Amino acid sequence: MNDQHFSTTFLVDQTPKETFEAIINVRGWWSEEIEGNTEFINDEFTYHYKDVHYCHLLLTEVLPYKKVEWSVKYNYFNFTRDSSEWTGTKVTFDISEEDNRTRVRFTHHGLVPEFECYDICFNGWSNCINGSLYSLITTGKGQPNKKEAASPVKRRLAD
Repeated sequence: MNDQHFSTTFLVDQTPKETFEAIINVRGWWSEEIEGNTEFINDEFTYHYKDVHYCHLLLTEVLPYKKVEWSVKYNYFNFTRDSSEWTGTKVTFDISEEDNRTRVRFTHHGLVPEFECYDICFNGWSNCINGSLYSLITTGKGQPNKKEAASPVKRRLAD
């Protein structure tokens, strides 16, 4: 593997505190399907999108208003030969001040062009971070994946 991890950066007028609070509100920008806690070190949560993607993440570093880091403990894709491509990778959000603005640098360490999922994940993270997270920070409203309506089977199991 090389050092071409996926990374993207943007600037906002909001404070580092407002930015940090938006980042840890993962349901507000990534997916309403998030289960678990997403705010403090050692919190664990899961993400899933239909039967296409499932991952289990652990918050390994939380420095309020400066940094959030997730470790991918487990990952499953239904569209790659190696369904666990993200397993063992890290996701970081670095927050800093720059010219009276707040800079967010998102990096998915280990998500590299050699991965079969790279193009799809590149587009997914780009839309999620530069679209939904940016919008949540700047307008208070993100565009997360919506919670799926429970299928008849899921409803019967829940009853």
